[in-house]
Amino acid sequence: MHRFLLTPRWWGINVFVVLAVPFCLFMGTWQLGRFEDRVGSHREATAQRPADRNAAPLDSLLPVDTQTSGRLASASGVYAEQLLVPDRELDGKPGFYVLTLLRTEGGKAVPVVRGWLPGTPDPARAPAPPTGPVQVSGVLQAPENSSTKGVHAQGGLPAGQLGVIGAASLVNLVPYGLYDAWLTVPTASDGMTPVPAKAPTNTGLDLKAFQNLGYTGEWFVFSAFVLFMWFRLYRREVETLRDAEAGLLPQDPAQPCAGPVGAEATASAPHPAR
Repeated sequence: MHRFLLTPRWWGINVFVVLAVPFCLFMGTWQLGRFEDRVGSHREATAQRPADRNAAPLDSLLPVDTQTSGRLASASGVYAEQLLVPDRELDGKPGFYVLTLLRTEGGKAVPVVRGWLPGTPDPARAPAPPTGPVQVSGVLQAPENSSTKGVHAQGGLPAGQLGVIGAASLVNLVPYGLYDAWLTVPTASDGMTPVPAKAPTNTGLDLKAFQNLGYTGEWFVFSAFVLFMWFRLYRREVETLRDAEAGLLPQDPAQPCAGPVGAEATASAPHPAR
């Protein structure tokens, strides 16, 4: 064992390596687990759901999370205000959603996207909702976020239009309580196209999922780089010791000269007066 490994300098290097390598491996494994979770959620979201599955009551599926998002929910009540949601594409075509608030028997309202229409938002083209008590079954969706969905905020939109579907954007438009979720009906009527359900945020094989996979590789590369640099420093230290033992290192000019020249110089130097 080389004694230089016990010097304070190498103690610091060794402690850094002992801490850095497990940390990099842990972070790489964690990022890999995040990617595997997204793969699993993507498979669940794209799996064929049973056609005869019964809808669960809306209240039993709240709050919306990755487990309840995409589930079939049911609510009963009366349709109230109707709004249009602009700038929504479907199959690459621009259009808008027809959203109607369903006031449930408990007094709170849930936004229901009844369908999609092509073109610019026009209240005259939006079919009127059914009157009287209705029972609605739709796919449960989490509230949208303007920063992640890339849609308009509420400010600047004409009256009767909504930029982001969620309680936060509706709270100033209606005088009653709201569910922080929304439904999209699987079968639209009156010439509208049904809106497909969207995967919940931070799930599925999106760009962020592949970022997790890229971070996994980076952390494993970092751990290998730390080991490589330790081995390189160790090897250079060993080679320096071998060169020093073989007398191959250049002599320090500050050191006094040894040999005959040094002896002659000592002899010829004047002696101090006594």
